[in-house]
Amino acid sequence: MKGIFSGLEKLGLGKLEKVEVFEDASKKENDTQEAKKKAPAATEADFLFEKTYVCPVCDQEFHSKKIRTGKVKLLAADTDLRPKYQHVDCLKYDAVACPHCGYAALDRFFKFMMPAQARLIRENISANFKGLPATDSIYTYDDALERHQLALLNTVIKKAKESERAYTCLKMAWICRGKAESLSEELPNYKAQLKELKEQEKELLENAYTGFETAFSKESFPMCGMDETTVSYLLAELARRIGKFEESSRWISRVLISRDANDRIKNRAREIKELLNKDMNKE
Repeated sequence: MKGIFSGLEKLGLGKLEKVEVFEDASKKENDTQEAKKKAPAATEADFLFEKTYVCPVCDQEFHSKKIRTGKVKLLAADTDLRPKYQHVDCLKYDAVACPHCGYAALDRFFKFMMPAQARLIRENISANFKGLPATDSIYTYDDALERHQLALLNTVIKKAKESERAYTCLKMAWICRGKAESLSEELPNYKAQLKELKEQEKELLENAYTGFETAFSKESFPMCGMDETTVSYLLAELARRIGKFEESSRWISRVLISRDANDRIKNRAREIKELLNKDMNKE
């Protein structure tokens, strides 16, 4: 039986005689599945690019690794709002550090600089700064912690608002948690490293709580991109995590009776209240 395209060899198209008008759906699906199996797994480097910055302290240009917007999928969030993404921990790339003068800050705060703050940084950090160590194609958790540590030091030196100091502490605490979660139990000093990271995380959360609590009564909203209800919720969970149960209960109540709080955040506050009750019963 001749095919429906037989005879086209006269037109020089003989190689196309066996082309199907419609592809077999099952074959097409199998081909798609095979292609997926052969496709290389996504790596952290696939989600990164080099972003150009101009340092507001020394005016020099440099590059810093950043996450490609819209390329990563949010999977969930911890009770203290720490986001967790597929394939990569985006939090590792939030601190931006100038390799020339040592100025560093979280991305949202990086370009805001008063002349007096720049002078303090030049005198106290830049004068002694020896540069950043080289990194590979991605930032390790140690790379990220170092950059956030430098960012936190800068917030202190430049006398940043309490909210900026608190937010930087919070982000650094989340990175400690991420590193702890990534540790292999096969490490010879696994338990010692885990204990150290948990202690460091708690200390940072304590500082975050102190800073946000002070900022709550002194600064205007939105604060670090959060409205008053969200900061109240965050304070409730931070207080619970560091063992300040009475303060946690007070902040939870503030969220639950707020007329501005939506159902979603009120439900999350109720979840925190349940966790708080369990914590208090353990004591």
